[in-house]
Amino acid sequence: MDKILVTGANGMVGQELIRLLSREGYEVVATARGSRPAAFKPDNVRYVEADITHPFQLQEIMAREKPATVVHCAAMTQVDDCELKQNEAHSVNVEATARLLLDAEEFSSFFIFLSTDFVFDGLRGMYKEEDEVNPVSWYGQTKVEAEAIVQTAEIPWAIIRTCLVYGPREAGQRSNLYSWIKESLDEGKAIKVVDDQWRTPTYVADLARGIELVIRKKAAGIWHISGKDQISPYGMALKIAGSLGKDTNLITRVTADNFSQPGKRPAKTGFDISKASRELGYEPHSLDDIIGLLNS
Repeated sequence: MDKILVTGANGMVGQELIRLLSREGYEVVATARGSRPAAFKPDNVRYVEADITHPFQLQEIMAREKPATVVHCAAMTQVDDCELKQNEAHSVNVEATARLLLDAEEFSSFFIFLSTDFVFDGLRGMYKEEDEVNPVSWYGQTKVEAEAIVQTAEIPWAIIRTCLVYGPREAGQRSNLYSWIKESLDEGKAIKVVDDQWRTPTYVADLARGIELVIRKKAAGIWHISGKDQISPYGMALKIAGSLGKDTNLITRVTADNFSQPGKRPAKTGFDISKASRELGYEPHSLDDIIGLLNS
């Protein structure tokens, strides 16, 4: 099987992808800042500490390992942090991507970049791959710039856009929408959840499977990989509460105007995943099925 290098290996997506690739028999080189996570137990996963903003660390790893495919998951993804620290966000999301792509052109044969629904303005939702990008936040802008760089690659490339990734939170990982709602309800905490933003939430294991399909098929181009159910965070919170048998009175419906946030969020995104379904065989689970499974 091919050797795969994965950046951002400490994050929720990185760890889930690495577990899947390991099970499928790939040789995996996992890179991230910080120490090796407990999740890396298989013999065919090798963890190498690296900072993607360092000018040479990843180049040295790439020259030594010569992976067939690079999956670039590492990014600064917190929308408000990106807005407040624009230079840092540009360094991580754009400049580091450009350097890694140059290394991949020298040592690899396929480059996969993980992107986001926040490249769109959110005026209509259910976006297709060919729809025009128009970000409303600095985070989205950095991803648009990085996507443009990837599309100049001299080797085959794929851009995988995803949307509101969720799943159980493991030790050392940041909260995601599902884990924040579940943990808050388990502790009896009242929460405020927006009902005027719409997404197609993506179960992390479905996303990992979608990425593996792109790797296996060497499927170049832009791919929308997400869940299939469009819903608001408030609607998702009600589903989680119902599945857990928790008091829905703990959940207050609010709008984005109730929050003062540095980074603007697009109102209505979500993806049309028919291309991925038709050409990759990608079929995500329903939101109800996953929430029921996670809370059983």
